[in-house]
Amino acid sequence: MAVNVYLDFNATAPTRPEVVTAMVAILAAGGNPSSVHQAGRTARNRVEEARGSVAQLLGCKAPEIIFTSGGTEANNFALSCFPDRPLFISAGEHDSVLAAAGPRACHLPLHSNGLLDLVALTDLLDAADGPALVSVMLANNETGVIQPAREIADIIHERGGLFHCDAIQAVGKIPIAFSELGADMMTVSAHKFGGPQGMGALVLRDGLAVPPFIRGGGQELGRRAGTENVAGIVGMGVAALSAKKGLDDYSALAELRDFMEARLLEISPESNIYGRNAPRLPNTSAISMPGVASELQVMSLDLDGIAVSAGSACSSGKVKASHVLTAMGANEEEAGSAIRISLGWSTTDAEIGRLIESWTRLYQRKSPKFAA
Repeated sequence: MAVNVYLDFNATAPTRPEVVTAMVAILAAGGNPSSVHQAGRTARNRVEEARGSVAQLLGCKAPEIIFTSGGTEANNFALSCFPDRPLFISAGEHDSVLAAAGPRACHLPLHSNGLLDLVALTDLLDAADGPALVSVMLANNETGVIQPAREIADIIHERGGLFHCDAIQAVGKIPIAFSELGADMMTVSAHKFGGPQGMGALVLRDGLAVPPFIRGGGQELGRRAGTENVAGIVGMGVAALSAKKGLDDYSALAELRDFMEARLLEISPESNIYGRNAPRLPNTSAISMPGVASELQVMSLDLDGIAVSAGSACSSGKVKASHVLTAMGANEEEAGSAIRISLGWSTTDAEIGRLIESWTRLYQRKSPKFAA
């Protein structure tokens, strides 16, 4: 059965039609934005217009934005900027931060509700060998838990440190103002809010000096060489304007998400909703079905034409429990029975009804509670 209920917006949002239209026009026009002739100047204007549109969504200055090939590159860029500083990251970070940080990083603990342990953060920074670089995501991609970024920034800055905030999952779902978060660096990804895949940005606080991430040209003020992806940048800019207009629609999804969770808990009272008692993105739910593997849930829902994500990942045929949920205190069995349901601007009441019906049928077939 073809997927016709898409509830995996946190993995990637559908590309907005207006983005496709704008990108096709740019691809047809051509032009290198580094060229001085008319075609080049036109392309440069399109890039800078898009930079301004993205800045409106992010609440930052346009020159603070460095366009990248996506969120993963932006995270790698940010964590490479200060290799001599002690590095701290939260235990619930995305794999692109975990891998970029590598073994030199100290992992900061989470409370059972998914929020960062600020006492531990303070103690570890006080004991660090010099001012640190700290990376904490604004909103978790699996649970939707929103961290108190401003409070975290203040703790870091009081100790002379720098704060990188991965805001990839939050952009377009909640209002964001880079100037108010207190971050020194912030990363975003276009396809999470309806833009093209393969486009992202690193936002650098005005005055923060960083070495070039890619060398070979003067693009992006000398910090990221290479001919700009004009069509992708324009698409990101168009998506940013649409996402800004649609923030109220995303806020309204909380009511639908809460209804869904209440119904699923009525069906399976032993289920757990991770991060439920913390501030969360309005569209995200990470819920367990005890005794039923997350992969089985994803496949069963997929057969019913419903797309969600697993709360754990498969690698080389082996099931690996979600590091986010285990950092929140879940054991491997609990983490291995969770799925992520993420709503979006096109989600309807009827679609949530279909999810509840399909999830209920699976629960009644497979849950140990109903075993003969």
